[in-house]
Parts: sequence; C-alpha cells; structure tokens
Amino acid sequence: MGQTRKRERGERGAAAVEFALVVPILLLFMLGTLELALFMKDNVSMSSSVRAGARTASAAADAGPGTCEASASPPPCTPAAAPGFAQAAADTMQTAGTAMNADDIQWVMVYKANSQGFPGSESTIPTNCPANCVKYVWDAGLNKFRYSSGSWSSASVNACVNESDSVGVALRADHEWFTGLVRGLMGGDMEMTERTVMKFEPLEHDSCKPGTPNAHS
Repeated sequence: MGQTRKRERGERGAAAVEFALVVPILLLFMLGTLELALFMKDNVSMSSSVRAGARTASAAADAGPGTCEASASPPPCTPAAAPGFAQAAADTMQTAGTAMNADDIQWVMVYKANSQGFPGSESTIPTNCPANCVKYVWDAGLNKFRYSSGSWSSASVNACVNESDSVGVALRADHEWFTGLVRGLMGGDMEMTERTVMKFEPLEHDSCKPGTPNAHS
C-alpha cells in the first residue's frame, strides 16, 4: 500500500512537471498564431484599400486638376497642381473603410508608375514624392485623408488605347504587435507598405492625351 501511494505521488509530481513545461510552449504557440492572424488582417486590409484607390484613379484620367473650396475650414482637397483623380483615390480608400487602425497609417501616395511600378525613376516606394506624385496623410480630426505634398499635371496624363500611362497607389502603415515579446524581438512595431498599379482606362482618341484636338485637362 505504501509503495502504491508513493508511486501515485510520484506520477502526480511528474505530471505537474510536464504540465509546467508544456504550458509555456502552448502559450507561445497561441500567441504566435494570434500575432500571425492580426498581421494577415492588416496585410489583406491594406491590399484591398490600395486596389480600391487604384481602380478609382485609373477610371478618372479626365477628372481634371484638383480643386479646393475656399472657406475658413476647407475639406480635404487637392490643389490645381495635382490631378483630381488623386483626391478621388484617397477619398475612395477612406470611404471604402479599412480594418486597420487609421492612426497607424503614415501616408498614401498616388503616382505615375514607371515600368517597374514605382514612382519616377525609383526602384522602391520612397518616403517623399518625386515628380508626378501626390502624397496624402491621415487627418484624425477630420477622419479623412488630406493632401500633404507633391504635384502631377493632370493635362500630362496619357490615356490612349495601347499606350496609356499607369497609375500607382501606395499605402504605408505601422503594424502594432499584440504582445510585448514579439515587439521586443522585432525591435518595435513593423512598417508595412502595399501598392497596386493599374493602366488608365482609355479615353476617346481625340481627347486622350496632350496634343489631341480635345485634350483633357
């Protein structure tokens, strides 16, 4: 009987040790799964947002220059030195909604894409706009994207069949890690950039680019 009790106590002790060893591993696995799920959520949200913005911009090559209403507190607007479709793209991204925390968004960039799909002569997405590029930042007070910098003449856009320019839309945001452990391992939150590039939808041949009889503005 005594030996049986000792064996039972020994088995309970071994089970407790095994439990203590396994639980941390299970917790790490669960937290890792949660972190991956949240990261994928932000990634999908950003991809959906830039696609919506690019679709809007590509369909509005003839939207003309940006306009700003004159008032003490003007709404988000784009100056005449930049195309109206850039603001339309930013507005679409805002109204389409995003599962991300808006405060994590650094900026949105709408630009003329080169053969690699990047602004100007760049081979990556820069922080600041080069030529033919417009940048927007999130205005938490207005809950909208507001023009920040850059220019791109709307009249310079080529939207002719088989030779149209491409418009790119890029979004940069911070992904906040849920657990302090991952944040520590990664050295802080993760900066994410997503972009989509589309050809402008063709306009009529007599108005599709500068130099045509009824060139769009």
